[in-house]
Amino acid sequence: MSSISIPAKMKAILVPQHGGADVLQYTESQPQPKLSDGQVLVKNNFAGVNFIDTYFRTGLYPPPDGFPIILGQEAAGTVAKVAGSNPLGFKEGDRVVWIFRGAYAEYTAVPEDRVVKIPAELSDEHAVGGFLMGMTALSLVKEAYPVKKGDTVLVHAAAGGMGLLLCQILRDLDVTVIGTAGGPEKCALAKQNGATHVIDYKSSSGPSWVEQVLKLTDGKGVDCTFDGVGKDTWEGSLEVAKRKSKVVYFGNASGAVPPFNIAKLSAKNVSIMRSTLMNYIVTREELEDYATSVLDLIKVGKLNIRIHKTYPLKDAVEAHNDLEGRRTTGKLLLKI
Repeated sequence: MSSISIPAKMKAILVPQHGGADVLQYTESQPQPKLSDGQVLVKNNFAGVNFIDTYFRTGLYPPPDGFPIILGQEAAGTVAKVAGSNPLGFKEGDRVVWIFRGAYAEYTAVPEDRVVKIPAELSDEHAVGGFLMGMTALSLVKEAYPVKKGDTVLVHAAAGGMGLLLCQILRDLDVTVIGTAGGPEKCALAKQNGATHVIDYKSSSGPSWVEQVLKLTDGKGVDCTFDGVGKDTWEGSLEVAKRKSKVVYFGNASGAVPPFNIAKLSAKNVSIMRSTLMNYIVTREELEDYATSVLDLIKVGKLNIRIHKTYPLKDAVEAHNDLEGRRTTGKLLLKI
């Protein structure tokens, strides 16, 4: 028997159908998830809000188990119950952070190989604030395009949650970072976090961001672009690519990259990639490697996690509207 009292019903945000942020429904009577062998029940304290949540909500990505769905890929909290075999040795009361699905809820049943203990020195907020995004940023610079000292790298949305982490990691790798951001405040924030140059793409006067990137690189272009914006930037990202360089698309904040003729790449022998974190953390060993690296970087102060705002769970609609409306810098959390 669990020594932690677990109610029959819980708070959650349900998505009954595809749509805008207004389809998110707050309930306090969602049945508890049933635990299967090899899972742990986590009582969530904070859930991370990520752009991928909006992709499932709008229908850009299909829901894995049909409707209704509970969004959220990551949360931090405590282990409330352990089911069956438990080779990783989790105990009730362990502080943990996890990556799976169903985070916008008071409790989530998570496969134990997707759960990682939080170091004592870290708060739940900082652990989950840097977890999915931090691992994504590390996977981009380690594997999607192994960054080398002296490279010039373009980072779109450099003041967003992902962008700020990428700028910090790239700065520590001794890379010239060109960031794009919208508005003077976001540009200043990107610079504080490691961007060497920042281009305000919202500025109506002067040359385009593409022209400015080419000017900064003496017309040669960049060694790599990390593009999480998608529809609005994908063509420009190819324009500013140096000969024999790489463009890594990893998100669709403005919509998906449309199908295009692969012959476009032959002008400069450019490589492209559509990267996703989940394919870098398939095995337990891979997840532990990335998770430990990120949590250690946060612990020693090499990765500063900027929490833009923490919303009560019932205000998930507002969080999604703020994220999609480009009104945020850094990480958004839901307090469960």
